[in-house]
Amino acid sequence: MVGWLLASAAAVCIGTTYAQPSPEVQARISAAIVATQVSNSTDIDYTAFVNPFIGTDYTNYGDVCPGASVPFGMVKFTTDFTGYAPAGYNSDPSQKARGMSPLHDSGTGSSLGTYGNFEVMPLLCPSGFDTCTTTLQARERYRKNDSDDAYPGYFSLTLDNDIKMEATTTRRAGLERFTFPGGSKPYFVLDLANDLPASFAGGTLDIDPENGRITIGGRYGSSFGPGAYHYQAFACYDLLNSGAQKLSEYGVWTGDTYGLDAKALGQTHLNLSQNLIGGTPYQSGALFSYEGNPEEVILRVGVSFVSTDQACANAEEEIGTRSFEEIQKASKALWQEKLSKIEIDVANTPSNVTEMLYSSLYRASLTPNNATLETQGAFANTTSFYFDSLYCSWDTFRTFYPLMTLHSPVEFAQIVDNYIDGWRKLGWMPECRANNLPGWTQGGSSGDTIVAQFAVNYHNEAKALGIDLDELYAALVTDGQVNPPEWNTMGRQVNVYKQFSYVPFAVLDTGSTGRQTREGSRTLEYAFQDFSIRQVAQVLGKTDDVEYYANRSYWYRNVWDPTVESDGYKGFMQKRFSNGTFYNTDPVDCSPKDTRSTQECSLQEDNQSGFYESSSWEYSWYAPHDTGYLVELMGGNTTFTNRLDHFFEAGYYLSGNEPSFQAPIGYHYANQPWRSVDRVRDVVINNFNTGTAGLPGNDDQAAMATLLGFHLLGLYPVPSTTQYLIVSPFTPKYTIHNTYLNTSTTVTVTNYSSASVAYPIPNGVPAYVKNVTINGVPAKSRCYIDFYDTFRVGGEIEIVVTEDKTYDCGGHVPESLSMGGFASAR
Repeated sequence: MVGWLLASAAAVCIGTTYAQPSPEVQARISAAIVATQVSNSTDIDYTAFVNPFIGTDYTNYGDVCPGASVPFGMVKFTTDFTGYAPAGYNSDPSQKARGMSPLHDSGTGSSLGTYGNFEVMPLLCPSGFDTCTTTLQARERYRKNDSDDAYPGYFSLTLDNDIKMEATTTRRAGLERFTFPGGSKPYFVLDLANDLPASFAGGTLDIDPENGRITIGGRYGSSFGPGAYHYQAFACYDLLNSGAQKLSEYGVWTGDTYGLDAKALGQTHLNLSQNLIGGTPYQSGALFSYEGNPEEVILRVGVSFVSTDQACANAEEEIGTRSFEEIQKASKALWQEKLSKIEIDVANTPSNVTEMLYSSLYRASLTPNNATLETQGAFANTTSFYFDSLYCSWDTFRTFYPLMTLHSPVEFAQIVDNYIDGWRKLGWMPECRANNLPGWTQGGSSGDTIVAQFAVNYHNEAKALGIDLDELYAALVTDGQVNPPEWNTMGRQVNVYKQFSYVPFAVLDTGSTGRQTREGSRTLEYAFQDFSIRQVAQVLGKTDDVEYYANRSYWYRNVWDPTVESDGYKGFMQKRFSNGTFYNTDPVDCSPKDTRSTQECSLQEDNQSGFYESSSWEYSWYAPHDTGYLVELMGGNTTFTNRLDHFFEAGYYLSGNEPSFQAPIGYHYANQPWRSVDRVRDVVINNFNTGTAGLPGNDDQAAMATLLGFHLLGLYPVPSTTQYLIVSPFTPKYTIHNTYLNTSTTVTVTNYSSASVAYPIPNGVPAYVKNVTINGVPAKSRCYIDFYDTFRVGGEIEIVVTEDKTYDCGGHVPESLSMGGFASAR
């Protein structure tokens, strides 16, 4: 553990040379944790433990947005940077600031970047209006070293010309505060055309100098979807701070990178269409300054996906005349309420575990973005909740929504309503919504698993939470039965899947269009989605459907080729022709050990591996509902565990890749849960820390955050079920509050030792589960618990740990469908 703590500290302390963020961020967090440990107070500020900069690096590409936001806020204010910066921000000190903007996603892997609309950049123009650097490349500036700062509800940095930029927010609006060097005249450039992916397709800008307001809006393109699609976005910038500020100059500008740099003092209108000849969009925007050389300037910003009028109304309603400090305080209160749903024994938990856990819980409430009442296109004027940035369901169904199940059914129901409304409006539930537009599907209709997760755990409360289970089931059946004409953005290629009982390679499909790759992984994902439908059918008492979809969920076996061998192990998932013969690819392809000089492993048309962002080595472990049968396919418990050990030790495991999420806990199904304890310690210690590079890959809309959260809590979910696997907590005690159910569940780890937070776990240190009791009654297994017996009803769970490694489940191994598991709904 000491080495891990030192590594975490080193990742931050390099900021004293030439790095970001400010070292004060870590110092403040560490001091807050120590103060809580010393005081042992029950009045704890959990926001003080959050490090928003974890995952903002430029090496592991965590792609986290550290900007100011409220929980599930539609806006996330941060400064945009040059270079690789999908979330706008990047901690790389060699990159330059472009401007501060209100719209961002967090943790997405879009290399183009997502949103970044309406950047505003403070300027010093000592020679006046016409000399201001308005175009993007001209205005970019480095920031001062060690100046970036953030905590829940707040973001700031200082440019190398000593201008400080700060932001705080509500759901659809925010305040930007700028502090200028004394005696200088503040200028600002506001950008209409330069979003992060350079996707501007036309828009307008109007300056109202009398009322000190700029309205701006346009059409822009998706960051992870068809280029033919466009969304609309609008903003309202109030410049006078309720009369405390006075405009001096104002006007508009246009420019490009080839010499165009035109400004018009006093002009107030831009109306620009898409440049059909192609190339980078022409740049354009507003330029304005202030009288009296004020050192502090505050801009009020409202954002809308409907209109500029609504953007202004959002700012007036959510901010009004409240001060920066008042908005910041209100934002912090919202985060405190969210973070306090899980309370740990801070005094006896290693400090870096506390910081990583609450930072993960913070990111788990950053997205998706609640854009209710801000709908457009097919969703205009919907009466349902609406969330943007479902980016993507394939990433989030495994851990994000099972964690939400434990403590936030109200928000979960709102998101489920949003999925069902997608089916109402477009015919199928969304798989990936990016920038208010359908994004690319990755594994099929993973939204099926998300809504099933809700239904099996909250069917008793569904109606009160606004969910019609019959309608939810109809949406599921549509995904499972109806083939969309174009399945790149929603639904599945279910026609050929039903015809052949797997997704065939090189199949003639005369009825639909989509990228015919990833046949192996799509079969595996479709099969698990069928299990999700089966689970809801069981809840609703649809006996025939239960059997039908259970049988379809076994179709994952149809892409298992027992003849393929790799590293001495036989049997791997492979893609397959429609005539039944296998198209064999090397199981190493698209793994970290792939030595080919060029290979495509994602959505590209020349991805020939048969799998999405994974290798056969990785996807061959994937049957979450029937892992017990995989144990048999691979030759029984001993061969299975030896092979799983080899998977990790030979370097096939990808800690930052979703298909690998369950693998460290796979030992449970071979009745050797102690191996899972060791492996999870290995995964956490060697892949996560509190530095900017503290994630092993992009956060994937908090999929990574919630995976780490579960590891630290000593649990792992089986999606679309009510079951959570027991591993070994990194903290001696925690309580999960479910305010909707009015329950609190405390997990106590008897014999806990902080020395166990290490890999390898030192000999003689207790970390391995000896007994589990639920409200004083011995659990039926040491390997898993059920939501209905625990977190749903509240009470006490005691996990007694010992140094003895050689333990089994002490009862049932986790359930598998073909072995009689999941036999009845709870």
